[in-house]
Amino acid sequence: MTRMNPLRTALAGAAALLAVGGLVATPAQAAFAPPAGRTGAAAPAQVRAGTPAAHEVVTFFEEYRRAVLGESGESPRAVRERHLAPHLNLRLDAWAQQHGADPVFRAQNVPVDWSAQQVKEEYGFASVRLTEFWGGGGGQEVWYTVRLSDLRIVELNDQPAF
Repeated sequence: MTRMNPLRTALAGAAALLAVGGLVATPAQAAFAPPAGRTGAAAPAQVRAGTPAAHEVVTFFEEYRRAVLGESGESPRAVRERHLAPHLNLRLDAWAQQHGADPVFRAQNVPVDWSAQQVKEEYGFASVRLTEFWGGGGGQEVWYTVRLSDLRIVELNDQPAF
């Protein structure tokens, strides 16, 4: 029978926790910095919160991005209609005309990478922050409001809705 040393077991457990803690902290710290050496095609987005609302935002964003790039055979409008509330689509059309830019990306070009995190949840809605990263460096945040009952995106802003 092998006997475990309690001190060795405690030290091994502490080391494992520190290692896991370091892995968890690293992506959170990188959320606001562009990925190093990222150019060209995008890698899958990092969803740190792992919530249904954050997954819905990432799914929408990835499908929309592929449609804008002509990689899916689907129009960007069709993707928007499938994921967004009708009133939001009308608002985004008006925003695009007013600003001369893509209303989802909030820019004239397409992000090369992104990350999403659910930040808040109350009254049946979730607030998800999507950070877009650009090929030339830099990033910007776009805030999504998701109705939790049907995971429909009901708001998209440059600032949190709530």
